[in-house]
Amino acid sequence: MDIFSVLTLIGGLALFLYGMDLMGDGLKKLAGGKLESILARLTSTRILGFLLGFIVTSVIQSSSATTVMLVGFVNSGIMKLGQTISIIMGANIGTTVTSWLLSLTGIDGSTVWLKLLKPESFTPILAAIGVVMTMMSSSDKKKNTGLIFIGFAVLMFGMETMSGAVEGLRENEAFTNILTMFSNPIMGILVGTIFTAIIQSSSASVGILQALALSCVIPHSTALPVLLGMNIGTTITPVISSLSGNTESKQVAISCVYIKMIGVVIVTAAFYLVYYLTDLIDPFMNSQATVFTIAISHTLFNIISTIILMPFCSAIEKLAIKTFKPNPAAQKSDVFDTLDERFLDVPAFAVEKCRELVCDMAKISSGALNDANNLFADYSDEKFSEVMETEELVDKYEDKTSTYLVKVAAADISTKDSKIVTELLHCIGDIERISDHAVNIAKVAKEMSDKEVSFSLQAQKDIKVIMAAVTEILDLAVISLVNEDLTLAGKVEPLEQVVDRLKRKIKSNHISRLKQGDCTMELGFILSDLLTNYERIADHCSNIAVCLIEIAHDSFETHEYLRNVKESPDATFEDLYQTFKEKYSLE
Repeated sequence: MDIFSVLTLIGGLALFLYGMDLMGDGLKKLAGGKLESILARLTSTRILGFLLGFIVTSVIQSSSATTVMLVGFVNSGIMKLGQTISIIMGANIGTTVTSWLLSLTGIDGSTVWLKLLKPESFTPILAAIGVVMTMMSSSDKKKNTGLIFIGFAVLMFGMETMSGAVEGLRENEAFTNILTMFSNPIMGILVGTIFTAIIQSSSASVGILQALALSCVIPHSTALPVLLGMNIGTTITPVISSLSGNTESKQVAISCVYIKMIGVVIVTAAFYLVYYLTDLIDPFMNSQATVFTIAISHTLFNIISTIILMPFCSAIEKLAIKTFKPNPAAQKSDVFDTLDERFLDVPAFAVEKCRELVCDMAKISSGALNDANNLFADYSDEKFSEVMETEELVDKYEDKTSTYLVKVAAADISTKDSKIVTELLHCIGDIERISDHAVNIAKVAKEMSDKEVSFSLQAQKDIKVIMAAVTEILDLAVISLVNEDLTLAGKVEPLEQVVDRLKRKIKSNHISRLKQGDCTMELGFILSDLLTNYERIADHCSNIAVCLIEIAHDSFETHEYLRNVKESPDATFEDLYQTFKEKYSLE
């Protein structure tokens, strides 16, 4: 094999791996994290788990990616170890779909229809369509579909390049001797395991084996042991991923290893027992391996091992638990464990996890305001401390979620996900400030309790009105964020202007009472502080609502939006303003 052939082989391998990565990337983006979300929620039975594992892996074309996601799910507390076993088995069969796609290169025939099925006939067209879709389309869905086409074309071209590069090895005696050495089952399994562990993809390693089978005389006695080893080698990816995780994630990784190793041991023992004791499969073992027989063997192995091991899911789970025993002293998982860096490989899913946390954060801030308001009617130091603790929790939400969102934004995300990330990053700050103002309101209640002072009856009535208005505006902002409801978001700004009006009116009422001697300057300062915090909360609610509306319309000119609303309000805005004005009128 000359230097030119070696360079061609390396180039073909690079294109093959790049094409596989490109196609997988497009498939993940097209799925948009939905498959992973379904996988995380719908695994109530083994059969359902198996089917989901099969479907998800068939779509994203990577059992390694699926198992790494499972490691992340368990590490973050989304799933339990027992739920993952059947999913892993389904993924093992789902990953064999790639080998069937690659087997198209082995189609041989002179008829027009058979020639059309050969990749060399249609991949150039797919590549051209893919390039046009990627460059010309503004739709993420079309761009990702184009990416899949390009990836598939590059993958097939790389495979054909590899096959052409090694064609000269067909008559090479040294290469034939090496292949004969791999006919030893133990040696073949070991080589297949090491090779796949290096490239971390059984789909890629099986594809390379198929490429060799296209141009070289590889007997099944050599191909099968290597193929079995490749199934073990693919488990290295979840193992590496679990190293930084908790005990439960390591249990998932070792489950992947046990499933593959036990399957290989059982199938190998049974197959070679028949091979050495009878002549039944001698003709098959001595015959030349093809892309089709490799695909069939790959699929049959995973189906047979799954059928054998499926009834023993619980035993595999117990074995994994015995291997990595739970540490009672280990820190329990918390809500922020869902911000797992493993999910960055599926940005759409990571964005969804962030969105869930931001929505929870908004609900917690809303609860902090309600608790602070209740302190005026029933103050206690214990309840005051609860508001302070809630604010600390909201601060933690802001720190953890915003840091993770920055990492997500740096990933290769779709336009839709980019808009969501922008929206969340802007809303987080406003939500955190709302909890800060809730603390300020709680401090007002504490100050009044400590000084044993109280507002006049009229002031108390006025405060109840603005308190109710601010409670509603916060509810509108939170619900519109959680449900992505732009109609509710549109109600926030009219109510915010009503809150501004209430603040001015209540201050005016206080000045009148002050002149009449019905109130004191000290209570005036306290009231002003309280009203300022209510107004600021309304402002932050307005920021959240405007952010939702503007980003939904592919814009972020918030100041221009508010200026237009205030200077040229439409009929709907005016109607809402009048409705809220009447609802929250002062006596």
